[in-house]
Amino acid sequence: MKKLLRELSLPEDTCLIVKEETGQEFTAPFHYHQGYEFTYIVKGQGKFYGGDSVMNFKAGDLYLFGPGFPHFFVNDRSLNGQPEQVHSIFVQFHEDFLGRDFYQKSEFSKVKDLLNASSRGIKVTDPSALLQGFMTDFPALPALKAVINLLSLLENISCLSGQSISYISSSLYQISVKEKESKDKLERVYKYIMANFKEEVNTRDAAAIVSMNEAAFCRYFKRKTTKTLSQFVNTVRITHAIHLLTVSDIAVSGICFACGFNNLSYFNRQFRTITGRSPLSYRQKFIYK
Repeated sequence: MKKLLRELSLPEDTCLIVKEETGQEFTAPFHYHQGYEFTYIVKGQGKFYGGDSVMNFKAGDLYLFGPGFPHFFVNDRSLNGQPEQVHSIFVQFHEDFLGRDFYQKSEFSKVKDLLNASSRGIKVTDPSALLQGFMTDFPALPALKAVINLLSLLENISCLSGQSISYISSSLYQISVKEKESKDKLERVYKYIMANFKEEVNTRDAAAIVSMNEAAFCRYFKRKTTKTLSQFVNTVRITHAIHLLTVSDIAVSGICFACGFNNLSYFNRQFRTITGRSPLSYRQKFIYK
């Protein structure tokens, strides 16, 4: 099993790492870094787990993850039964990549605030063509221009209004040493949920995956996610329902069953509990916004 921590192994003469990933699925497990990471989704869509949240992701999304912020992308295989090609660009760097006291200067106070806030995970809402261009330019840039590009990206995002960025975790997400040693269990459970949320998901099978008895597993899962397994599965199902409501014209009743719910009334109640709206109201808001 891959470890949760994925170190930023920066060569001594390098300030940052730029990587591009293409394939039929994202290969990184549920993990975190000791440094910072920008992730840009060039192509693909699916479910994103970050901190204590579950959300949809799509092409054009831009994220900033701070040290210790766990995240996990799973591309969506549900629309056509086959995995779509995914393509992402990510840039990793440490806070002191330009020197230990670089961000202590007054000129960089907004950037410092942005980096501090990224401990909760940040999603840039509808990133502009300029911001997307910064990310797509990285792979082809020589070293010095890549550093300048990163500074420009940080400066532009730090100047965005509060409506242009959203925090992924509901509160500052901290990982204890004990949690670091056990998050690989969550990765296995998450993969089980993603593979089965449209069918039956139960604590017996989930517990068996991580070699725990049901009672111990229920306590463990609630402690790590603040939700019961049933609540978490419903969150994933409703997240998928939101995706289908916004990209398809499938009737609400069809979406209900496509997401793993067996009862339309229960689906409507869960949707309203999680989103504050009915499915139809949510679709209308998306269409006419």
